[in-house]
Amino acid sequence: MLYAAGVLTLTTACGDFLETDSPSKTDANFVFSTSETARAALEAAYADWANAAQNRVFGDGLFYASDVAGSDIERHPEKFENQPGRHWPESFYQNGTYAGKYALTSYQKEDDTYAALYKIINEANIVVQALQTSDGFNEMIAAGVESTQGQMYGEAVALKATAYRELLKYFGDVPYLSGKVTDSGNLCGRDSIYDVILGELEQAAPLMYRLGSIPGVTGKNYFSRTYVEGLIGRIALEAGGYQIRRGDITRLDGQGNPLSFETMGKPNNGAEYGRRTDYKKYYELAQKYFKAVIDNPGTAVFHTTDPRQNESGRTYGNPYQYFFQQMHGDDNAFADESIYEVSISQGAGNDARPYSFGRPSTGAKADNYPCKNYGQGRINPAFYYGVFDPADMRRDVSCAVTGTNGASGTEVLLPFAPGSQANGGGISLNKWDENRQTKPWTANQRKSGINGPYMRLSEIYLGYAEACAVLGNDAEAKNYLSIIRNRAFPAGKANVDAFIAKEGSLLEAIIDERGFEFAGEGDRRTVLIRTGLIGKKIKAIKDLTTKMMDGLAKDGYYKFDNGNIISSVIYTKQVDAKAAVKHRLTAQCPVGMENDPILFPGWRGVNDDWSQFGLDYKGNTLTNLAIQGLFEKLTDNDRGTLLQQGYTEVPWGSELLKYRDEYEKYLFYDWDYETAPIHYWPFTPNVMTNGGFTNGYGFAQQ
Repeated sequence: MLYAAGVLTLTTACGDFLETDSPSKTDANFVFSTSETARAALEAAYADWANAAQNRVFGDGLFYASDVAGSDIERHPEKFENQPGRHWPESFYQNGTYAGKYALTSYQKEDDTYAALYKIINEANIVVQALQTSDGFNEMIAAGVESTQGQMYGEAVALKATAYRELLKYFGDVPYLSGKVTDSGNLCGRDSIYDVILGELEQAAPLMYRLGSIPGVTGKNYFSRTYVEGLIGRIALEAGGYQIRRGDITRLDGQGNPLSFETMGKPNNGAEYGRRTDYKKYYELAQKYFKAVIDNPGTAVFHTTDPRQNESGRTYGNPYQYFFQQMHGDDNAFADESIYEVSISQGAGNDARPYSFGRPSTGAKADNYPCKNYGQGRINPAFYYGVFDPADMRRDVSCAVTGTNGASGTEVLLPFAPGSQANGGGISLNKWDENRQTKPWTANQRKSGINGPYMRLSEIYLGYAEACAVLGNDAEAKNYLSIIRNRAFPAGKANVDAFIAKEGSLLEAIIDERGFEFAGEGDRRTVLIRTGLIGKKIKAIKDLTTKMMDGLAKDGYYKFDNGNIISSVIYTKQVDAKAAVKHRLTAQCPVGMENDPILFPGWRGVNDDWSQFGLDYKGNTLTNLAIQGLFEKLTDNDRGTLLQQGYTEVPWGSELLKYRDEYEKYLFYDWDYETAPIHYWPFTPNVMTNGGFTNGYGFAQQ
């Protein structure tokens, strides 16, 4: 793709420019007389943020629809034609040609994501404006040190910025509401909004306490200075990155100055894909604040070794795995590496982690082991087999080929046939699994109490490495890439130099390392869009998928460059893992045991003893699935021996061929990799009517 620098032609403006220092119109009678009153107002905003996160932008909702199912790594489980409301946006609206036909409320409803995020902004503005007009505010800003009032101010600013970050991510240009009486409600160019919220965050950061030192706060479900510094870095990378921009919005910076852009690829439906020509200043900002977190992370801890001790025949030794195991522990605890978690109490509210993105389970909605889990987050087979390094200890944590029969508490193979739960959909995300909880919730679905890790140290390390690489500090970038990669491999196996050479550049190696680190978590789509790598990576996975399918059709197997082989069939058998290896729930496959069909792939199985939570096994101790031939081509003698041992031949690669269109044709359906990707959601009719603006990007207006 070629780049071209130039100024976009634009016609409409935001109205009154973005100012944030006058009294709020949101509630003129609202006055904070005590810090307790301000804290109560913040708690209400936090509750609304937790609800929006779980149900709209980091659990279910738009995140569920496209982020966790729309990249080179992740995919959806069901037939494309059965879920058009999700699958068209996920695939860039068939190269943009479907945008005008897309029903505006086919997935989003009125009073949905957009309204939920603006409710948080409104609540945050009330606190911000009240504190800005309180006694001592100017002195507090001038002092620039942590204080109780400064902490509350910073939390309100962070709530507002977090909500705006999600709005800009899903809708592009939106109204900016500061709480002023002069707020126009018109669409504003996102670049102006980015500049303003970054400025507010920078002002607030030194007034706040670092993670673990907020007075009266012990958890990681509140915004700290550590979170705000990480958020500045996160937003800065997005502000300086590639996005598609409609051509009828005035592009100004935070001071009202016209902007120029460098563009990539072909325009689409009146919009162009590009980034600001001054993008490097955002990478400098990201570098500064990511390093501030690295230098002082508060109580967040990046583990390079696994602190767990082997027990009951179970092997650990995987620090990456340890982070996710911590997510399954005490309902009131937080994982060491987390900077901020979207917290949910067990038994209360909708918990999207295991249900929507976890290891799937079939069965009833209630009184199952575990209860039904849908499994919207699935993994592209070509990525699982051909891109993940077989020695990478993140693979088996990230991806699962088995799920659970919730009625019997037994392990089952995940078929490639389209479908949900453990009845279909193919390889799933494995990072959340109710089998793994210390005290699982078996009364009903969506109540597990597993938090959502919204920001953790590995993102900070990789964001810092990316910023350093863009700015030419290769030594520092490689150092932090190495920290992440070395943690994920057995000693001496990371081969950082070889990985960089294979990727073609240090920067691309960092971006793909981030893909392995966050595989299946919905991070990849946004990262590829903002780095301009989306076309290259989608073409690569689609080409690899075609090679895999052609090989399976011709030879009954396909061998990838990393040595993995996918075959038309594999062999499975139900076994008594408790008797064979002393446990049912496995951890890291021990070195040298890769031929053990129970222990490999690792991090699977079922809860060690569902009976303590009410399951009657009825004498069935054959709870685990032994698998043979998953990564190798078996000989005729091998097959005969396995059949004699009680294994059953089951379709595997042949089932991929049967549903080839779902895995290949509909993978970013008809996108040509060069036309500007329409990666936003349209405004709904009521939003447009109430705001007095229109949709762009070729979307319908009603």
